[in-house]
Amino acid sequence: MHPFTKRFHESVSALGEEKLLAAIRHWLGTVSPRAPFGIGDDCAVLPAARGRQLLTVDPVIYPRHFNDSVPPRAVGAKLLKRNLSDLAAMGGRPTAAVVALTLDARVSRKWLEQFYRGLAASARRYGVAIVGGDVAEADGVVAASLTLLGKAQGRRILTRTGARVGDWIYVTGVLGGSLRSGHHHDFAPRLAEGAWLAGRPEVRAMMDVSDGLAKDLHALTPRGAEPALAATDIPRRARATVANALADGEDYELVFALAAPADRVAFARAWRRTFPRLRLSCIGRFVRADRLPGGALRLKDYRGYEHLR
Repeated sequence: MHPFTKRFHESVSALGEEKLLAAIRHWLGTVSPRAPFGIGDDCAVLPAARGRQLLTVDPVIYPRHFNDSVPPRAVGAKLLKRNLSDLAAMGGRPTAAVVALTLDARVSRKWLEQFYRGLAASARRYGVAIVGGDVAEADGVVAASLTLLGKAQGRRILTRTGARVGDWIYVTGVLGGSLRSGHHHDFAPRLAEGAWLAGRPEVRAMMDVSDGLAKDLHALTPRGAEPALAATDIPRRARATVANALADGEDYELVFALAAPADRVAFARAWRRTFPRLRLSCIGRFVRADRLPGGALRLKDYRGYEHLR
């Protein structure tokens, strides 16, 4: 659905800012608490939280992250879910969010209503309160940025650092072809899986795959090491090539390092008991840079998504 309209009475401009904010509160429904714990004041007020908190932010921008082929409800859901994927990568769970909206005055009210209803449905599903935000006008722009607050589900927060030479590399699900298949907006953030992995002491480092496995793996790789991957071990979506799986991005799966001494058979058995419907693949291991096997994939030959390049 195209976000713009040529008819003034169908646009957000016909409402004006105050009526638009009232409409947004209505569209969000129960996921937006009343002020001072929700929309309606200069700042949202959150109850005090125990333990370490997590904070992340990601946008959706037309036509960078979505186009006319993506339903507006799916765009709203994607805005929240891509932030949830970041929390999942550290074993966290969400608590609250704020949304900054930047719109051309010609944006269709119908499109925006469906966007917020999709955001609200996703927020209800994952237990997220939308507690505030902002609306600004800019010519030719349809963009929303969501800042998500969360906290650790256990005592441990996983980060991208901690892997060692010899550790095994695992990935959840399948990769590649996210745009063609619609997976880039129709996906489930791996919150339960991330929390489970954070509770496993043999998991040393983790992140989500958003810019492409070939690029993202660099952040997990220990100093002086290289990921040794075999093409046949990369789990791929139907019709996706190895290049797609390594470089397409927006897979929103988890990639993590499992300690070399770990009992991989027992680990895989425990995974299957807990998540019987989600594939888990060992795709290689970290080796010394000067000992990369001859048949290993050269990740430098695959370029994932990089902003401003």
